[in-house]
Amino acid sequence: MDLCHLDEGGFALTLPTTYTWYLRGARLRVPYQAPQGRRVNAIGAYFTHGPQAGRLDFQSWAVLPQVRSKAPRTTPQQRAAAHGLSVEEVGPIDGTRLVAFLWQIAGRPADAAPDWRRARPLLVALDNYSVHTGATLQQAQPLLAAANVHLLYLARYCPEQSEIEPLWNDVKAHQLPIRSFAQVADLKAAVDAALVRKAQQLRQAHDNSKSLHRPAA
Repeated sequence: MDLCHLDEGGFALTLPTTYTWYLRGARLRVPYQAPQGRRVNAIGAYFTHGPQAGRLDFQSWAVLPQVRSKAPRTTPQQRAAAHGLSVEEVGPIDGTRLVAFLWQIAGRPADAAPDWRRARPLLVALDNYSVHTGATLQQAQPLLAAANVHLLYLARYCPEQSEIEPLWNDVKAHQLPIRSFAQVADLKAAVDAALVRKAQQLRQAHDNSKSLHRPAA
């Protein structure tokens, strides 16, 4: 069986400042960027048990200011391009994107047959965030279960039960040395790069642990 912990993390244009070294007598200043409806949200799944343990999958999307006009003068493609993004990189993590991500981490091919089924059971641990309990995911659950993908809801208000929570904290505190971004596209690129590095570190740490515990020949 494979077990992974799934959760979302949010990143603001100006991240909370952390400790650093700087010249004696000088003060390091971090420019503050007003969010103005701009941020980056990521969804991740960290595999903790099974043959794929140590694997981290993720996707991120940028959030842009909402259009208040009933008849906007620009298209979604134009609004995304104005921020240096494609329209596919923009939007909330809703039920549709969550279900698509679940199929992705399950390993279902794009051209899979309707009766595709995973060889090993996949247990996905997740919290009670509204998108996780919404109608879109509830409707998809029978298909997921038929494909050997099962959901395990953690206790409410117990983030310590999720093993992906410390990964978000590490990425925010240690993997993003630049703490402020003027453009949401730059923040998204930095978040994606930080998550790639974190995924590589986790895989390397897991491989090293396996080699240390491998019986001598």
